[in-house]
Amino acid sequence: MKTYKFKVNENGYTVNIKSHEDNVINLEVNGTSYDVVLKADVKTTKTPTLIRSASKQPAVPLKVNPKSATTKIVAPIPGVILSINVKIGDIIKENDQLLVLEAMKMENNIVAEKAGTVTAIQVTVGQQVLQDAVMLELE
Repeated sequence: MKTYKFKVNENGYTVNIKSHEDNVINLEVNGTSYDVVLKADVKTTKTPTLIRSASKQPAVPLKVNPKSATTKIVAPIPGVILSINVKIGDIIKENDQLLVLEAMKMENNIVAEKAGTVTAIQVTVGQQVLQDAVMLELE
């Protein structure tokens, strides 16, 4: 099966593993055969384990530019538009619900971060949107 070469105290050893069944390994060291019995099963994982470290920075909420005349409301995540709660010309206040976006079987309320007037609606009910797609424009 496999051949390994070792050097211990300036002595060379060639180890050939002939077979491995359950806890018994048949191997040959420099031409001499040995049967080695393992004390416990060697556990091998078929799938590597992914360990993610915690983020170094806390998530920063997306803020609009308060000096800008036009504010674009973009999709924070990909999803499907379930409902649009405003129409062009509506005057809205801060934290008013603009639309509902379904993503991963959860409804996400998209609210206004500042007051203004709805000048454009770029989406329709049932439309799929990608992340950062412009959905509404406010002035």
